[in-house]
Amino acid sequence: MNSNNKDEVVIIDETDKNIIEMINEDARTPYRQISRELDISVGTVHNRVDKLMKTGVIKKFAPIMDHRKLGYGLTSIIGVRVKGGKLQNWENKESFSKHVLAIYDVTGEYDAFLIAKFKDTDELDRFVKNLLKEPYVERTYTQTVLNVVKEDSSSIHML
Repeated sequence: MNSNNKDEVVIIDETDKNIIEMINEDARTPYRQISRELDISVGTVHNRVDKLMKTGVIKKFAPIMDHRKLGYGLTSIIGVRVKGGKLQNWENKESFSKHVLAIYDVTGEYDAFLIAKFKDTDELDRFVKNLLKEPYVERTYTQTVLNVVKEDSSSIHML
């Protein structure tokens, strides 16, 4: 695993991939169990995970939520056109933090796309209307997801 700059591509080997797979399956898996299954020492597992975290390959350990079970069954994709094309600290806005899972700065007709979850259409309506009140927002374009065909935030299959 080599990386001198945090923007560089990090090269990982088969052992790193196997460790990531096991952690991805259950982040609570003890290093001792990983070491036994991969036939490597606990120290090697610890050092590899530490390097994967320091190089940014593993950003954090977090649960994968089922938003529907928490009442957030409506997923929307919202295109936003911004005056001057500049996104202004949206990730820090309280109104965004509750609903928005992702903000993508994109090319094309819209400047950003938001992926957001809502309890119902009334909540979505209030969100979009508040978004349009922002002085730098020119226009929005909202699509509602009918069925989730694939949603995998782990990205493990890319390795």
